[in-house]
Amino acid sequence: MGRVFHYLRPYVWRIAGGLSLKFTGTIMDLLLPWALAHIVDVVIPRKDMGQVLLWGLFMLLFSGAGLVTSVLANRSASRVARDATRRIRHDLFARIAHLSSAQVDRFTIPSLISRMTSDTYNIHQVIGMMQRIGFRAPILLLGGVLITLTLDPVLTLVLVALLPFMGGAVFFISRRGTPLYQNVQRAADQLVRVVRENIAGVRVIKALSKEDYERRHFENANRQMMEREQKAALNMAFLRPTMNMVLNLGLVLVIAAGALRVNAGTSEVGKIMAFLSYFTIILNAMLSITRVLTMYSKASASAARIVEVLDAPPDLEPQPLPPTPGTARIRFEDVSFSYQKKELDLSHISFALEPGETLGIIGPTGAGKSTIVSLLLRLYDADSGRILVDGRDVRSYPLHDLRQKFGVVFQNDALFADSIAENIRLGRQISMEQIRQAAQSAQADFIKGAQGRGFQGDVAIKGANLSGGQKQRLLIARALAGSPEILLLDDSSSALDYKTDAALRRQIRSRYRATCVIVAQRISSIRHAEHILVLEEGRCLGYGTHEELLRDCPLYREIYQIQMGDGSTPAPEGGDQHAAHQ
Repeated sequence: MGRVFHYLRPYVWRIAGGLSLKFTGTIMDLLLPWALAHIVDVVIPRKDMGQVLLWGLFMLLFSGAGLVTSVLANRSASRVARDATRRIRHDLFARIAHLSSAQVDRFTIPSLISRMTSDTYNIHQVIGMMQRIGFRAPILLLGGVLITLTLDPVLTLVLVALLPFMGGAVFFISRRGTPLYQNVQRAADQLVRVVRENIAGVRVIKALSKEDYERRHFENANRQMMEREQKAALNMAFLRPTMNMVLNLGLVLVIAAGALRVNAGTSEVGKIMAFLSYFTIILNAMLSITRVLTMYSKASASAARIVEVLDAPPDLEPQPLPPTPGTARIRFEDVSFSYQKKELDLSHISFALEPGETLGIIGPTGAGKSTIVSLLLRLYDADSGRILVDGRDVRSYPLHDLRQKFGVVFQNDALFADSIAENIRLGRQISMEQIRQAAQSAQADFIKGAQGRGFQGDVAIKGANLSGGQKQRLLIARALAGSPEILLLDDSSSALDYKTDAALRRQIRSRYRATCVIVAQRISSIRHAEHILVLEEGRCLGYGTHEELLRDCPLYREIYQIQMGDGSTPAPEGGDQHAAHQ
């Protein structure tokens, strides 16, 4: 919690003002039983109605002052909790945005969502509660004990004798609370994951009539969270009845001892009445402290999870590596990589591209094609070997400078709920003329008739109102709009017909002159490339031109024969032959 409370420093004066108001209101509340005792023991025996009304007015003023100061203090506490939590959430989001892909894999996306939502909510709750109840309750407790000492020290000893029992119960029960609430939050991560997967895959679930199966899956995750929440709540629930039992036992002893002292003439009725009021105040203060401790245990677990992300060390910082002479735009030198650090997902991959050249990558699903794109962008660092861009190791670049060189279309890329133009611009300094040119090059002719609004037409969340081919062309337009030096297309034309695919490649080669890396499932998309890399299970099975691979690589020849037929030249499909000879 210490790191989280660091966010309260900018609000220290607001907190001090709110606590001053809260202190004043609490003192007013403590004065009420004392004033009542004075009226009963001193004023009423004098039979002076004026004094009774005067002291009654004092009690009314105490009550009014306590009400006003408490309302103002609570409003201040709520504003501080709101603003501090907003800063925490902002910094947490910013840190998540800069996590490396390996760190995101380790935390998992559902867990990061849970930390951004339920964990920050718990922090918000405890910041407000600590300023309201967490400050007020101890003052009521200590103030009540001190005032009762002035009323009747003997009865106060009964109360003080109970405090060690209450303190021990609070310590032992609260100590177990934090680990239990950490388990609750981990169960919440799992629940978020299940919900997220079901929402993302709702069409598949409905198409396969698997609603009941997924409902049971959700019920299991929901039950696990409920059981952990129940276990944590049960642990903290012992605190309140324990405190009630101890304090009510003390109340019985106070009443019995007070009756004996009144009968003996060593105490007065007003003092006993006031003592019982203070005892009730102390009882409620102790119960409030148990509420604060319950919330604090939950917030401590959440704070630890938030700090774990905030303190995650940057693992993709630039390294001082010397440049390598040469003209290659991209060079892989004996690169190997593993996601889980057990079996290699890429094994000893080497190739080089000069400026303006194109590399096509083909192979079965899971061969490691997209991994090469991820390593080029330095979403991950290679386990061995070197990756060079313009003669510099990618590890020597600041990430922003490195990624500025690329235009990228990922295999499962995202479209946002915004206009078509903003989905292409994506917050960059790109003019409408560049957007139109990129859309034209990407063969995105459908934009002209988009809802009759052209580039101002709306795109639904995840592009739900677009076909697969329209999505891919819009994503390609986004990649081209920044006029990148290096264009990475990861299976970006799978939903395009052959004619559109060929026209798209002609436009890229004639207008942009970018060095291209094209990951594809279709040979027609890459057969024009100067270099083709054939992968299987992370290993290079062939590297060369289309003709060389047809002659020397059995896997490439097999894919070609399946897709194009058994002849030595491909059947003309949608103008692709023309593109192949450019």
